[in-house]
Amino acid sequence: MSGGGPLAALGVFSVLPVPASARVPGPGVLRWLPLVGALLGAVATVPALAVWRGSGAGAPLLAAALVVGALALLTRGLHLDGTADLADGLGSGRPADQALAIMRRPDVGAFGVAALVCVLLVQVAALAAVLEGSSRVAGLVGVVLATTAGRVAVLHAAARPAAAGSALGVLVAGAGSPVVRWTATLLLVAAAAGLRLLAGGSAAEATWAVAAVLVALAAAAGLTAHAARRLGGVTGDVFGAVVETGTTAALVVLAAGTAWT
Repeated sequence: MSGGGPLAALGVFSVLPVPASARVPGPGVLRWLPLVGALLGAVATVPALAVWRGSGAGAPLLAAALVVGALALLTRGLHLDGTADLADGLGSGRPADQALAIMRRPDVGAFGVAALVCVLLVQVAALAAVLEGSSRVAGLVGVVLATTAGRVAVLHAAARPAAAGSALGVLVAGAGSPVVRWTATLLLVAAAAGLRLLAGGSAAEATWAVAAVLVALAAAAGLTAHAARRLGGVTGDVFGAVVETGTTAALVVLAAGTAWT
């Protein structure tokens, strides 16, 4: 498998075992990130099955915490780290070069801590609401849609130029092309509706699933635009924050759907 294939993406963006020869990222590896997101969402749901039986049975809050914790472990906290770094950089209010320097520091500041706490709390609370009113299959679909949406959003972010000093070239090569990002987007929207219906959902619930994807992409696009404007381009930390923002937004909309359908 070439260095830009799905195995390379798994090696770069997760802790899932892949052959050592496939761990070196090649051009365009980022285009496989949505596939990685779907797989991680499915794997992360497994621990929840120990305490949650679906349709309100079991402990959905604990199950949600297990899913969110599993996602952090499966990604080495890569995207959460990017979220914290970006929050520190943007929160500093400094010019682009100084903000980027702050983001490269190994420590986490007050803005980063606040961002992590908010993201994790909202993800767990929103997912708990989703699991409370979902069957096991529908819950799995919800998690997979959220984790995939956050990563499709990265393909759109990759269309922007890199910030000064950011070594994103080999990762984004070809990944931000219109064909790649819009094909992934259309497939995700279709999957949101189709999978929700196959999981026993109504037309209204399928509509909420599509809305979750669209809101996730819109929220991530807004963050990308703001970060690119402030930093002069995108960085790996911006991509990490885009993943978490998109995932969180999707879960919030799915939770809203359980309240209104």
